[in-house]
Amino acid sequence: MKKSTFPTPQDAEAAFYEALEAGDLEAMMEVWAEDEDIVCVHPGGPRLAGYDEVRASWAQIFGSGQRLSVHVSNQVVLSGMMLAVHSVHENILVQGETRPRAPVAATNVYLRTGNGWRMILHHGSPAPQAPQAPRAGVESPKILH
Repeated sequence: MKKSTFPTPQDAEAAFYEALEAGDLEAMMEVWAEDEDIVCVHPGGPRLAGYDEVRASWAQIFGSGQRLSVHVSNQVVLSGMMLAVHSVHENILVQGETRPRAPVAATNVYLRTGNGWRMILHHGSPAPQAPQAPRAGVESPKILH
C-alpha cells in the first residue's frame, strides 16, 4: 500500500521530479501505480513494462550516483476526471557539469486511483534541435508519419 496520496496530477508530477533530483528510489516509486501495465521509456532506452522493470531501471539510474537538477518547461496539460497527460521539456543539468544537456521531450500520464493520482507512463526522448534555416537551392525533405 502506498504511503503518499497525491490529490492532483500536478502533485504527483512535482513528487516525480523531486524524487528524480534527489535520486530517491522509494520516493520515485511512490509516484508510480503498482500495476503491471505501467510503462517507462528513458531517452534512447527500451520500452519497460511492469512495476519490477520500471523500478529496476530507476534503481540503475540512481545507482550511478549522478545528481540532477531538472527544470520543467513548455508544459502542455490535457486533463480529465480519471486521466491526465502532461507533455513537458525536461531541462537537465548534471551536477559537476557546466553546460546543460539538450532538453528531453517527456510525456507523463497520470491515472486517478483510489489512493490519489499515480503515474502510469513516462516517456522521454531527446528533443529535436531547433530547425536550421534551409539552404538556398536545397529542397527540404518530406516527412510522413
